Amino acid sequence: MQENKIHEKYMKLALELAKKGEGAVNPNPLVGALVVKNNQIIGKGYHKYFGGPHAEVYALNEAGDNAKGADIYVTLEPCSHYGKTPPCVKKIIEHNIKRCFIAIKDPNPLVSGRGIKLLQKSGIEVKIGILENEGKEINRVFFKYIKEKLPYIHIKIATTLDGKIATKTGDSKWITNEKSRKYVHYLRNKYMGILVGINTVKKDNPNLNVRNDSLKNHRDPFRIILDPSLKIDKKLNIIKNNNDEKTILITQIKNKKEKQDFIEELSNKYKIKFIFLNEEKFKFKDIFKEIYNFGIDSILVEGGGFVLSNLFKEKELIDEGSIFIAPKILGDKDALSFITGFEISKIKNSIQLENVSFKNFDNDICLEFKRGE
Repeated sequence: MQENKIHEKYMKLALELAKKGEGAVNPNPLVGALVVKNNQIIGKGYHKYFGGPHAEVYALNEAGDNAKGADIYVTLEPCSHYGKTPPCVKKIIEHNIKRCFIAIKDPNPLVSGRGIKLLQKSGIEVKIGILENEGKEINRVFFKYIKEKLPYIHIKIATTLDGKIATKTGDSKWITNEKSRKYVHYLRNKYMGILVGINTVKKDNPNLNVRNDSLKNHRDPFRIILDPSLKIDKKLNIIKNNNDEKTILITQIKNKKEKQDFIEELSNKYKIKFIFLNEEKFKFKDIFKEIYNFGIDSILVEGGGFVLSNLFKEKELIDEGSIFIAPKILGDKDALSFITGFEISKIKNSIQLENVSFKNFDNDICLEFKRGE
């Protein structure tokens, strides 16, 4: 029992290290590693950025020759294949590690367990399942992306106490306070893409970037705009400021012919990417499949009401959500609600959110929920 507590202590430290990679490693997983010898940490590391060295590399390099006969704690099964970097299993074996403790197997069925077998074949003792649930939790995005071949979906809503996201004139600045909005930028940094509808873009002219000074080395997400009729204006910020070439427009395939010149200008001059769909009324499952093909592992859906309402009709696609509730009341039935279009006659048939928790941002309350397994 005491020995298990020691292993959990070191794995918990490795998990905390892994979280430092949030927003920088997508679509790779978050991974942390510790090298421990004689109950002393002699090396530590985490996956810092996409395409960069893996956690085990940093930890083993820090430990150096002293790693011989030591234990290594890794939050995800070490990789056994050549990708953007050499396999970590090879490096662990070369450093003559004695024991390897792993939180959870790699979810990819093509590689899952292969790294473990190679370690065992080389004589390294392997133990799997140390804080397994915690290991899975920090990589919810990666697990869905690999296993379901769909991006992870997190919805964000900012509403008054009576469920309104704007007045009837469209005014929405600002429903929530500055502290809540700062947290939203943390979420923007965490996920690879932001999805909004064309009406929100035309009304607010947002940049859809990350603005939070406390986030070091942040990167802006892909800006994904749902625009079936291609109403986008070239003067909008997400078009004219597309220097990173991360703006994606989703529109009907018929526009490819009907608005060919406009599309070619957006593509060639402004470097806009396109997703063309056949349907007149898009299905989110189809949208997310196409976004997956761009290598985007996660999306923060920010609205507006039309987008959110239709996404809730395919609610099985929603993995997580943050509903910011400000202590404000409009009391106007014509003000814009964050969700409409449902005809539910019985409370028992209402949409039920799962795994609910709360955060407090000064006077704002953030209700968070996650889809059950």
